[in-house]
Amino acid sequence: MKDENTPLDGKPAIGSLNQWALDFEGNYERILQSIRVAKERGATLRVGPELEIPGYGCLDHFLEGDTTLHSWEILAKLLQSGVTLDILCDVGMPVVHKNVNYNCRVIIYNHKILLIRPKMWLANDGNYREMRYFTPWRKHREVEDHHLPRMIQAITGQLKVPFGDAVISTADTCIGVELCEELFTPASPHILMGLDGVEIFTNSSGSHHELRKLYTRVELIKEATLKLGGVYLYANQQGCDGDRLYYDGCAMIAVNGRIIAQGSQFSLNDVEVVTATVDIEDVRAHRTKASRNMQAAGAERYHRIEVPFALSGPPELENYDHEGQKAYEVRYHRPEEEIALGPACWMWDYLRRSRTQGYFIPLSGGIDSCATAVIVFSMCRLVSEAASRGDEQVIADARRIVGEPETSSYVPIDPREFCNRTFHTCYMGTENSSPDTRKRAKDLGEAIGSYHIDLNMDTVVNAVRTLFGFVTGVKPKFKAHGGSGAENLALQNIQARLRMVLAYMFAQLMPFVRGRTGGLLVLGSANVDESLRGYLTKYDCSSADINPIGGISKTDLKKFIAYAKNAFDLPILVDFLDAVPTAELEPITETYVQADEADMGMTYDELSVFGRLRKVEKCGPYSTFTKLVHEWVKLFFFEYARNRHKMTTITPAYHAESYSPDDNRFDLRPFLYPSRFPFQFKKIDDLAGRLPDRSQVDVSKGKKD
Repeated sequence: MKDENTPLDGKPAIGSLNQWALDFEGNYERILQSIRVAKERGATLRVGPELEIPGYGCLDHFLEGDTTLHSWEILAKLLQSGVTLDILCDVGMPVVHKNVNYNCRVIIYNHKILLIRPKMWLANDGNYREMRYFTPWRKHREVEDHHLPRMIQAITGQLKVPFGDAVISTADTCIGVELCEELFTPASPHILMGLDGVEIFTNSSGSHHELRKLYTRVELIKEATLKLGGVYLYANQQGCDGDRLYYDGCAMIAVNGRIIAQGSQFSLNDVEVVTATVDIEDVRAHRTKASRNMQAAGAERYHRIEVPFALSGPPELENYDHEGQKAYEVRYHRPEEEIALGPACWMWDYLRRSRTQGYFIPLSGGIDSCATAVIVFSMCRLVSEAASRGDEQVIADARRIVGEPETSSYVPIDPREFCNRTFHTCYMGTENSSPDTRKRAKDLGEAIGSYHIDLNMDTVVNAVRTLFGFVTGVKPKFKAHGGSGAENLALQNIQARLRMVLAYMFAQLMPFVRGRTGGLLVLGSANVDESLRGYLTKYDCSSADINPIGGISKTDLKKFIAYAKNAFDLPILVDFLDAVPTAELEPITETYVQADEADMGMTYDELSVFGRLRKVEKCGPYSTFTKLVHEWVKLFFFEYARNRHKMTTITPAYHAESYSPDDNRFDLRPFLYPSRFPFQFKKIDDLAGRLPDRSQVDVSKGKKD
């Protein structure tokens, strides 16, 4: 390094980009825009999110040669662009080295590739399957030659470039690369790099939103440089990449354990760039501790790639944040705010990229469909706010969605007006429905501005019931009318399934009815707890195109509704909070009103506890019992096991909870179980026999098929 005793100001730029899997041209434009903005702000180093060229969520497309080929083609365009001159750029893409596929960062400067740095520790649990597509680089602190494709050779004049675990040495400092999961590992690369003199660490991430998760990420970023000293640049993807996940941005810059700059966590922006001016002398002053220096003196050496370029310039005394100056307060959203913002941003991306004309939901008058509708209204509010700020991309997308021509002067500045044009709600009543739920649904539709339909479907239900009687000679009856349990269950489920059929018919034809073309996406509204328990009818209106609340607990949804009542000025929501959750699929009598928690044999709060023990703490029936010492553990696992098959058809849901039962991505477990768990339950019974008998629950009780 040069001039180590001279105060030097550097201005790095980190980006949150709303990339889309396989949208190579769109991804290129967003990368280019982020570099352009970084340079306009005087930045000399630009860092983007993980795998930003093809999009992080390509999944098995990473196994296709086309994905790698197109990534090189986009990198070639970046290398040729004048926008990338005189700025050090850290760009992400897959690279095949010696016939092995790696998740890489490519460091470029002035038409040259300086280094290809492969990821060394891969994310391979929960929502992530990186080892299905990539191989970790196992040769730590080693570098090999990588022979470039001929299209790149023609641009850079390079035949081969360094590939491996190395660092970039500029005229004034040293930069090391870390990729997403490597920050979360116990022995993160930044520790050894920092001991060998690296002063700036970049982290390019594809980290998804989960309720209450941001705090963990922030603490890890702060810890990365608190003991070690250094500048940490965290770039993250933001938006829906084409799957269940929402990547929540929140790009950050940390210096010596303090966050000094932070981007938005939820935004409709396609490109967001965060910059800050830092003095590298703050890092050097922080590293004067003798204990750190003793370890550094014996640290293993990293191969350095020399580049004749300085990140810093003369000090800008009025700009940089010296050690010990004003504290920056990290912005955290409360969980109820996260629910209002995360799924809403995800739904906007889904709507505009699916090129459909809006959403449709069967509005039951209960809190789950209510919460889903309010999230759609939150989306409309975000769109209106962005349009009021003059966001051209949002305005253009909104015009296309509502059927306005590109030349139209329409700007969606009124969220209720925009909601009316894009959101359709429908109350599908039967003879078992109550006036209260019908009124709540109608009042909510009016409050948020949705295009609301109110109908009775008894004619359709009775037609199916009559057809069954005509074919079999037996006309099924509800239990309240003398029918059996099987009849009662079948009659409940046919109502729910017919609602799904009607929902799709209305979703396909309502734009036509209103003089427009296209169709609507059907929304599901089963929360994570009833999905976990299996308290839903297979192929009912829980079967939809997407489900914004499928990863959110009933407890959190109630908090969200209480928050939205005031934040969105929706006093009608009080009525939903006070209502008893009910499916309204059975006749109401003087002695019986159907209630969800009574049907399930457990409360929603209890289901949340089971979900976390089962998934997060990895407990089976016996260990769950030893933690809770309650007999209803058996009831939960019995119902969970016998309903697990429903998760193979569950609607793709926004991921928000760490105990989601989503079979398709997150929760890979069998769907045919020995549902009475004879060995495990016997151990529970043996243990329970030595404890006071607290309950007598019939585990054969069930609700829905």
